Amino acid sequence: MLKATGAPPLYAQIAARLRSQIAAGEYLTGGRVPSEHELAKLYQVGRPTVRQATDLLVQERVLERRRGSGTFVNEPPREVDLFSAGGTLAAFAKGGVALTVRMLGRVRRREITDEPNALQGRTMFFLARRSSIGQTPVLLEEMYFEPAVFPGLEQLSLAGRSLSELARERYLLRPSAVQQRFSVATLDAERASSLDLELGGSVLRVERKLDFEGAPHALHAILWCRTDTVEFSQTLAFHGTNAELRSVPTSGQRSP
Repeated sequence: MLKATGAPPLYAQIAARLRSQIAAGEYLTGGRVPSEHELAKLYQVGRPTVRQATDLLVQERVLERRRGSGTFVNEPPREVDLFSAGGTLAAFAKGGVALTVRMLGRVRRREITDEPNALQGRTMFFLARRSSIGQTPVLLEEMYFEPAVFPGLEQLSLAGRSLSELARERYLLRPSAVQQRFSVATLDAERASSLDLELGGSVLRVERKLDFEGAPHALHAILWCRTDTVEFSQTLAFHGTNAELRSVPTSGQRSP
């Protein structure tokens, strides 16, 4: 029975029960859940209350409505712990997600006149690449490298290569600190085309700065992340006697 007083709203209780039933396997991925009429009768509430509950789960992409067919359990999104210091390719690989990476041009020197603001007026190596799962682009990376720290970078073949491994193996660099800022951003025409989205579409924007020993902010990256196919996450763990919070490069994938 639903709780009428001293509890979350009735629609939230129904949504929570449906989530639990899906997690327990009572309703399988791709399977149909009971109709609004059936749920209203089961929980002894009005159909508007049931509609609120299913609306919430549709917004969360737990459920999907199909016109003329009913409401079905969605495929759970794949999860990748992208925001730790282990590198993009490593994060997808550890998450068990097969990724196709395409370089959008060669590494070149570029004078910064737009973004990121922290690099205004500087000349940096610039590299852009797009990562896709199957035919669906999920991530656009725009990366800026300090030429004095990464000499000869423009002469290297970087196709399919992990940049974190490159920094470690060729330049003997390991990240000492990572700073990240998260925001929701709208796409201009060029980025929208790269991610196969409409002009003005919204994505998760991550601004990342990497410090290396003796070389602060030597790598600056802007990540444009589609969240309709992949859930990007960050794992944090307490470490040491002072419970210092640090990022841990781990990730998991739920079956597509």
